[in-house]
Amino acid sequence: MDRHFETVIIGGGQAGLSVAYHLARQNRSSVILDANERIGDSWRTRWDSLRVFTPAKYNGLPGMRFPAPSLSFPTKDEVADYMCSYAAKFDLQVRNRVSVEAVTRTARGFAVMSNAGTYEADTVVVATGAHHAPKIPGFASHLDPQITQIHSSAYKNPTQLRQGAVLVVGAGNSGAEISFDLSQTHRVWLSGNPPGQLPVRHGPAAAAFVLPLVKFLGTYVLTVDTPVGRKVLPKMKTAPLIRMKMNDLRRAGVEQVARVTGAQDGVPLLADGRTLDVANVIWCTGFRSDFRWIQLPAAFGTDGRPLHYRGVVASEPGLYFVGLEHQYAAVSDVLPGIGRDAGYVARHIAGRETLAGRVDSEDGMVRRDMAELGVR
Repeated sequence: MDRHFETVIIGGGQAGLSVAYHLARQNRSSVILDANERIGDSWRTRWDSLRVFTPAKYNGLPGMRFPAPSLSFPTKDEVADYMCSYAAKFDLQVRNRVSVEAVTRTARGFAVMSNAGTYEADTVVVATGAHHAPKIPGFASHLDPQITQIHSSAYKNPTQLRQGAVLVVGAGNSGAEISFDLSQTHRVWLSGNPPGQLPVRHGPAAAAFVLPLVKFLGTYVLTVDTPVGRKVLPKMKTAPLIRMKMNDLRRAGVEQVARVTGAQDGVPLLADGRTLDVANVIWCTGFRSDFRWIQLPAAFGTDGRPLHYRGVVASEPGLYFVGLEHQYAAVSDVLPGIGRDAGYVARHIAGRETLAGRVDSEDGMVRRDMAELGVR
């Protein structure tokens, strides 16, 4: 088995597949190492009722549209199957059940150590995203041990919970969707400040103007290269509600409450002083990144986050990232935004990322999106 590659891509989700596609277009070889049993398992293993938060029209990876009605919201399994088809269509080399344990620098490039042995690479692309370890507040350990606690990453369906009320902590897209799912079988409280929502229902008006406008803003306006992007992106904790609306939750009987600040007498304590007698808590509180397995200290800041511009790590030549939150734009870590960042990194690896090339490439995308908005 060949153990030396021009590029080793770590992670076989949408980011890794997109990078491999763009590298192939640059006549560069690559291999994807992924810990899952199958391509798409990072989606298959999520909660049963999950649908993508963005319409199918915007969920296609580079070179292949998503095979669903444009304004539909695909299920998690449809996304997983799409990724399998994508890898097969472009003959991408994916090695599953390979868990990467360390990346180090060598005289020739990099060593990627895994449970399947060591791979050598001229360049390495880390495409594992930034959502690695569940983030759960410390006071969770002070809740009554009889309360069932589950992080959103482990939630599948209501059968995991005890009878009795549920507190869902975190009012972003995951919290809203899980609250709605649970409302069919449990009393549900949803804690936290909603991140806002699209002002219209999905239909002709949304398709013609609102959704293209949101995509345009998230792709070209809210970037690290614009003054407004540099101001807004650090404050963006989560995306606005797109598919689910707060009215949907209210009609389903979900009660919105203040944020959780701690535990009192073994039950959740809210910011307004109330306590809630619950049997279950679902933590939709996000994730922490964990890149300690990348043994290249110069690549990271004191907070453990990668030091990069658009995924290019200048302090460790040959090391790249794709799929980070706000890597370049507001949409960088979601399906509609992965492809552009992957293309930038692939062109940089191929030595073809120049200012002129970048402007030409992105100007084409800007013009297409402006045309969709009716701007000439």
